[in-house]
Amino acid sequence: MKKRIVVALGGNALGGNLPEQMEAVKTTAKAIADLIEAGHEVTIAHGNGPQVGMIQNAMMELTRSNPEKYPLAPLSVCTAMSQGYIGYDLQNRLREELLDRGINKGVAMLLTQVEVDPKDPAFENPTKPIGAFMSKEEAEHLAATRNFTVMEDAGRGYRRCVASPKPVSIVEIDTIRALVDADKVVIACGGGGIPVTKDGGNHLKGAAAVIDKDFAAECMAEALDADFLIILTAVEKVAINFGKENEEWLSDLTPEEAKKYCDAGEFAPGSMLPKVEAAMKFAESKEGRSSLITLLEKAKEGIEGKTGTTIKK
Repeated sequence: MKKRIVVALGGNALGGNLPEQMEAVKTTAKAIADLIEAGHEVTIAHGNGPQVGMIQNAMMELTRSNPEKYPLAPLSVCTAMSQGYIGYDLQNRLREELLDRGINKGVAMLLTQVEVDPKDPAFENPTKPIGAFMSKEEAEHLAATRNFTVMEDAGRGYRRCVASPKPVSIVEIDTIRALVDADKVVIACGGGGIPVTKDGGNHLKGAAAVIDKDFAAECMAEALDADFLIILTAVEKVAINFGKENEEWLSDLTPEEAKKYCDAGEFAPGSMLPKVEAAMKFAESKEGRSSLITLLEKAKEGIEGKTGTTIKK
């Protein structure tokens, strides 16, 4: 039965640098093409952690060498850059994979802005380290001259730290919906989207923040009235007591059961927790909606109910 699906790709689907990415998207394209070949409508969101970090590092080096000529690019611009080059590789490889299977379907990457609330509590407590490691002196200089929040990161040096607010709405959602309704495959909300806030009238201002790609994918899935949200990660199923002798892999959860495990601290913040929270939110949003968390290569089997962790009412 045909389903409208939003897929959130994790870092393992994209690699950590350009050569790794070019290899990784070959496998990623096959897994997504399997879903399309089975007759489903597929829209894709993805992360950008290693990629935006690489861009930030390159920008920082240019700024260090000649700050007047190369001012540090805003984080929103770096996210836009990462959307472009990840989307370029992904759409080309997916188009090729579909044509190799005799499927002539358009694939397009859409530069996507995602609105966040400037009053989101996350802005009061930035927790997301990004970019290059710095000495204490460099970090203190940036904090003083650019009003950056900096933090010491696990004894490895100092890094800039930014907020991770929740998405409010997707600015280009009407365009995304039009393409999906026209039976195109859309890559959108890359890296969680370019975070923007309303700055009076119709002006949108880039925010120094990163949006979790799972929450952005969930927001897009609701807006597209999708049937399924698939969050692809490095494990086949969600586990409780992870890594312990009494580890238990979970196949089916209700949102209430998922919340109980979240509240009990079963899932690591910044890792499995946002995935489960996003999956839970989508499953609760409307009757008949389901979320799936599984491995990239198991996506098709998961939709068929053969593996993965499904969250639904």
